[in-house]
Amino acid sequence: MSGYFPSATAEGREIDFLILALTLVSCAVLALVFALIFLYMVRYRAESDAYRGAPGRKTWRFEISWTAATLTVFFVLFIWGGDLYVRLFQPPADALQIYVVGKQWMWKVEHQGGQREINALHIPINRSIQLVMTSEDVIHDFSVPAFRIKHDVLPGRYESLWFQVETPGTFELFCTQLCGVGHYSMTGVVVALTQPEFETWLSGAAPSGERDDMAAAGKALFTAHGCSGCHGENGVGGSPATTGVSAPALAGLFGRLVKLQTGATVTADEKFLRDCILTPDKTRIAGYPQIMPSFSGQISEEDVLRLIAHIKSLRSGSRT
Repeated sequence: MSGYFPSATAEGREIDFLILALTLVSCAVLALVFALIFLYMVRYRAESDAYRGAPGRKTWRFEISWTAATLTVFFVLFIWGGDLYVRLFQPPADALQIYVVGKQWMWKVEHQGGQREINALHIPINRSIQLVMTSEDVIHDFSVPAFRIKHDVLPGRYESLWFQVETPGTFELFCTQLCGVGHYSMTGVVVALTQPEFETWLSGAAPSGERDDMAAAGKALFTAHGCSGCHGENGVGGSPATTGVSAPALAGLFGRLVKLQTGATVTADEKFLRDCILTPDKTRIAGYPQIMPSFSGQISEEDVLRLIAHIKSLRSGSRT
């Protein structure tokens, strides 16, 4: 792929405009500086009889004017870039969440309905897509040049970014972080489909017997790993009278504020739930004994995502 190619997303076009504006302003400042250097070289050469007295009184207005003007222009560009950066990491509330796990040397993708892909990502056009990403081993980098997105995918953390594709097509996906000897092969495609085509793809992505809804698969893991023994069958919480132990309720937990034993208050998002599952010592919840075991090394990142999907699906007061 060489030369300029148009962005397939509105955010990508705005990034192009920002880079173009920054380039043009930088070139204008560079041209002005070199023009002044050339002018002074000629005007004030050794044999020139140009007046050289009181330079401070003659040039201070010019110096202040052009310095203030360039500072203002670059400050406007800084605000524009900062605002764009923040918007790129604040997905709309109705964004379609898709989970991506990087692993040497492939991209593993799972949709909410349980459809799974390797080195491919099927998405609908004209709909906000939020990727929740993590790595199983080393640092990878999720990059789709046609969308103007590039984001590190880190082990032990969840990274999120969003975009909205406007035109159907197939776009190249790369890992742009050197991640080992097979780094060159860690490529894939993003396939943007119309909504009817996407729904058709979802229904035929795998035979029904081989595909489980992520939340349903998470519920099976929740039971298989004994989570219901403390938190209750449907995450309603445990007490010595019911489960024999005191454990916080998981139903309705996602998105709420949680107070820790340290006195800090955190939001129960995907990262918090992951830490509770894999490193519970970091997330001791106030009012409960620290008896939660660590499942680090016992379940895969995909299974952690399924457990989180199940917890997110639980509603306060749910008994079914």
